[in-house]
Amino acid sequence: MTSIWGQIQHILQNTLAPGLFKVWISPLAGEVDGSTLRVEAPNEFVAGWVRDRLFEDIRTAACGVIGDTVEVVVTAGAPAAAAPRPVLAPRPAVVEVVPTAAPVPSVVPAVEARPSGHAPRRLSAETQQAQEQLGLPLDWAPVPQSRTNWRFSFDDFIVGPNNELACAAARGMCRDGLMTDTLFLSSGPGLGKTHLLHAVGRSLCESSNRSNPNVAYLTAEEFASRLIAALKARDVERFKARYRDVDVLLLEDVHFLQGKEKMQDEVLATVKALQSRGSRIVFSSSFAARDLKNVDNQLVSRFCSGFLAGIERPDFDTRRRILREKARIYQVMLPDNVTDLLAERISTDVRQIESCLHNLILKAKLLNRQISLEMAFEIIGNYAQAETQLDFEGIVRMVCEGFGLSPEQLNSRSRKREYVVARNAAYLLARKHTDLSLKEIGDRFNRRHSTVLKGITALEREMNRETPLGRQVANTISLLERNGRITHARH
Repeated sequence: MTSIWGQIQHILQNTLAPGLFKVWISPLAGEVDGSTLRVEAPNEFVAGWVRDRLFEDIRTAACGVIGDTVEVVVTAGAPAAAAPRPVLAPRPAVVEVVPTAAPVPSVVPAVEARPSGHAPRRLSAETQQAQEQLGLPLDWAPVPQSRTNWRFSFDDFIVGPNNELACAAARGMCRDGLMTDTLFLSSGPGLGKTHLLHAVGRSLCESSNRSNPNVAYLTAEEFASRLIAALKARDVERFKARYRDVDVLLLEDVHFLQGKEKMQDEVLATVKALQSRGSRIVFSSSFAARDLKNVDNQLVSRFCSGFLAGIERPDFDTRRRILREKARIYQVMLPDNVTDLLAERISTDVRQIESCLHNLILKAKLLNRQISLEMAFEIIGNYAQAETQLDFEGIVRMVCEGFGLSPEQLNSRSRKREYVVARNAAYLLARKHTDLSLKEIGDRFNRRHSTVLKGITALEREMNRETPLGRQVANTISLLERNGRITHARH
């Protein structure tokens, strides 16, 4: 088993940058169980980074050793015993961010800033267990921020007609004198919301006229999880103080709050407190503020109290510029005909464009060949979607075929699990591949707007969490999209 993982590591060592391999691949342990490669990272920090940035590299290398049917699972090892926590000077900046391209993967000891002479408070066993189960740093202590922790900046954000306004608004949040201190960004997945939030955080932390700002970056789901931990620990007041005393709050995926009244109440109170003290707030959501359902009207009003900016799919020219910029970063020569092919065939989102290019470069390195149009055609089959070709009827047809249902069963009022999952998949595909609004999609299924929104959100959450159901649905949707493209191509 070890020799197989060794072979995979050897391939990765020859295809990845030396620093990237040494920092992120070397600490991993691998074990093969049948057709499954289980990769264990020393902690969740490393595991999450590897899943986000190196998963496809590992899978491609594993396919070359084990076979195309291999399934790769990345997990985190048991956390080490917490070391004694030092006492720091009062109030360091509160910042929670995702790491950059290659920081050293270490767990920063969680600390609580207190005046000198006061020892850290010892937590009960129940409190520690509640926080650890939710992935929290013990005592919710702020993590000292370094400038290298921000993954993205404005400098590497490709501006086009689809995102020009959103980018300008995000830049405006980093300057004094703007007439608003609140920004709400909305778009489909993979179009640059996270990039802009990281760029705002980086710019504010690096700005010469702002000394050591307190910046909190987290998702709405993380906010909710930490509130639950605070309730279990009976320490809600310190949780409130943690987020109501920051200079900047960057809160992602606020559509997660739909239907969660207690969470909405706390977010609303936090937003009110921050706006009253002049703090800056940037929200992101997969849906426009007006499309959020089961959200308190006061909270929606706060979302809409500042500047609202949407991000659309990039046009052909913007996609070409994205590809050229990424090729420059990867230090590869990308032929014009390959650039045009990728830009033409992949228009769903920027994340897919980058992933396709990355895999094209990896394949060329593995085979020691030059990037060519033929090779691009081989890779693009895994990515090119039918979003410009599939209509609503085609989506319904392929969902019925993929899930083994009739159109009548798909459109029925049945709450059987397989029917609900299939309908939610149809909602998601229709939103992704057509220009139909949520209301129009609901009308086609004789459902309400809110039902479509709830179904899409539930399905995306399952896939993002990589639950067994989420992985199965993601694979099924991927196959449906690929087969839909092939079917239309044959026609």
